[in-house]
Amino acid sequence: MPIIPISTSAFADTKPHYKILDGLRGVAAITVVCFHVFEAFATSHIDQGINHGYLAVDFFFILSGFVVGYAYDDRWETMKVRDFLKRRIIRLHPMVIMGAIIGGIMFYFQVCDVWDVSKVSVVSLVFATFMNALLIPAIPGQEVRGLGEMFPLNGPSWSLFFEYIGTILYALFIHKLSTKALVGLVIIAGIGLGTFAITGPYGDICAGFSLTEIEFTAGSLRLLFSFSAGLLLSRIFKPANVKGAFWVCSVCIVALLAVPRIGGAEQLWMNGIYDTICCVLIFPVLVYLGASDKSSNPLTAKVCHFLGDISYPLYMVHYPFIYLYYAWVKNHKYTFQESLPGAVALVIGSILLAYLCLKLYDIPVRKYLTRRFIIQK
Repeated sequence: MPIIPISTSAFADTKPHYKILDGLRGVAAITVVCFHVFEAFATSHIDQGINHGYLAVDFFFILSGFVVGYAYDDRWETMKVRDFLKRRIIRLHPMVIMGAIIGGIMFYFQVCDVWDVSKVSVVSLVFATFMNALLIPAIPGQEVRGLGEMFPLNGPSWSLFFEYIGTILYALFIHKLSTKALVGLVIIAGIGLGTFAITGPYGDICAGFSLTEIEFTAGSLRLLFSFSAGLLLSRIFKPANVKGAFWVCSVCIVALLAVPRIGGAEQLWMNGIYDTICCVLIFPVLVYLGASDKSSNPLTAKVCHFLGDISYPLYMVHYPFIYLYYAWVKNHKYTFQESLPGAVALVIGSILLAYLCLKLYDIPVRKYLTRRFIIQK
């Protein structure tokens, strides 16, 4: 369950944004939806389809750090912390609320043997929806679905929880760090992330969705390294003359996320090395190439614009339907081939719903909140 994909235009009022990065964010978001579809057929991290789809979280974190640094690092002399936080909340939170509401509405339609939602009272469901909408995590053993998720109505909200932590840390002190100090933070966090990936209990970094010690540690390391690495990249970035990076980088992202599990259950450390290489080396290079792209192809521009627009809403609305799809598959004991029409409908339907939410809800609400709380009259 990945982090929120945010358009670069969400941060800057006047600066031009990186259209290619918007497009890559959308490609990764659609890949994540497909990754989640295969959860219905996986028995562990080992046999999950599109096996490394969880690494999109770390790619999104790097993107987020890069565009935040690009938009705000040079504005702190005139910008207050509260103004920055208001902008971030206005950008992020409307879709957090929408995802919680959709999750609450869909909850009783998701009954299956894995979780018996029929036993959850309406009062408990309303309370869970309220908590999710406020991004207050549930405690393991006291959440309505029984899987230990921070946000059992819309699982991917866990990454928003860490995104908010990163936002607060950046506003309070990370933006004050010199570039040299930021390099030190990135190195330390990278060592911590690599250590967890290679020597940790999973042999991967597919963790962070629960408030248990291991999960919270993993989520914190993923946020701290990738977000800080993105900030560092924005500070030292000197664009190259690159053309056609969107299509090349898109293929790379899909291929990296789809790589089968490495090392199996016997050699977990091998897969941990792969995760570390992707996060520490490959993803920063992809962001660099995407930010350097100077192509002006109108088709590429339109594709990137559309993908960037839907990326965040898609992330926030698709997962309640993953729960529904999961229950449908389990209740009928379908194979993937038998459920393929439903899987295709889920992906396409989620994209359409994301677009409708963007146009009819997210954009109008953000415009209103910006006028109300940001623009000085």
